[in-house]
Amino acid sequence: MVNILILSCGTRNKIVQYFRRELEEKGNVIATDCSDLAPALYEADRHYIVPRMTDDGYIDVIFDICKKEKITGVLSLIDPELSLLAEHKEDFEKLGVAVIGSSYKLCEMSLNKMQMFEWLTTHGYNAAKSYTDKARFAEDVNNGVISFPVFVKPVCGSASTAISKVEDMETVDLLFAHSDNLMIQEFLDGQEIGADVYIDMITGEVVSIFTKKKIKMRAGETDKAVSFKDPVLFTLIEKFVLEAGYRGQIDIDIFDINGSYYVSEVNPRFGGGYPHAYESGCDHMKLIRNNLNGVANKKSVEVYDDGIFMMKYNEVKIVGKQNEMIDLKRP
Repeated sequence: MVNILILSCGTRNKIVQYFRRELEEKGNVIATDCSDLAPALYEADRHYIVPRMTDDGYIDVIFDICKKEKITGVLSLIDPELSLLAEHKEDFEKLGVAVIGSSYKLCEMSLNKMQMFEWLTTHGYNAAKSYTDKARFAEDVNNGVISFPVFVKPVCGSASTAISKVEDMETVDLLFAHSDNLMIQEFLDGQEIGADVYIDMITGEVVSIFTKKKIKMRAGETDKAVSFKDPVLFTLIEKFVLEAGYRGQIDIDIFDINGSYYVSEVNPRFGGGYPHAYESGCDHMKLIRNNLNGVANKKSVEVYDDGIFMMKYNEVKIVGKQNEMIDLKRP
């Protein structure tokens, strides 16, 4: 039996559905969220309402659920929680639970856009020019190294929140005067690409890659996209992932700028566009189940077809009062 615990499930209904499909009669899917209005909760075999991840005692609540539900593997669907899981990896292992994800260091680097930029440039990868020093940025503007427009964003952030596209230095000064821990990032004007990648947790090898060209974005997530294949990009992704040392499921944002690939960001979790990969034949739930059963996965990078379009649309989840809520919030 393999029992999966999905933390902070939110609106990721498809992720929960896919795990249930994979574990049917082979295990259970347990989901948690701090709100009983998170629709993905009700796709799971069982669910729990828990404190916010920043509350005291939160991790102990998760440990209790792991023991009660005999959990085999745990993962989160939000960026800030990834570091928390990685930080407590040994505690989970004592309970017989595998953390499905990357190391604490990599989770922190992925969340910190300046650390990621510095790692990428140090290791020879193309990346958007990034600054936390306004004076140095202004100097580079004057010297023609970078030009407007640029993005001003939090150094640590997710879901494309608090990002401003800026056309002049006066606006940069204004934003920096009203917020701390901001950075300036080059505007990459090219085709945005998403890559859903699975790195085997036993062998550390890249065993699945799915790439898509993003056609339309909404609220920081891919709304419409089309699958494509490029052996050059596959090689770049595999080299980058192995060199960095990621494990499990990751989501990479990449830009094609005049035929050159730029690595933008990495989310060490399932991205919002993963259903495109799954429905195209890249079943990472199966890969996770194999790893949790101690089975290493074989490499299968080009299992999908070119030209498969994904178009998101809205659905609703209706839950009546008869649905029992398991509330583990503590005072």
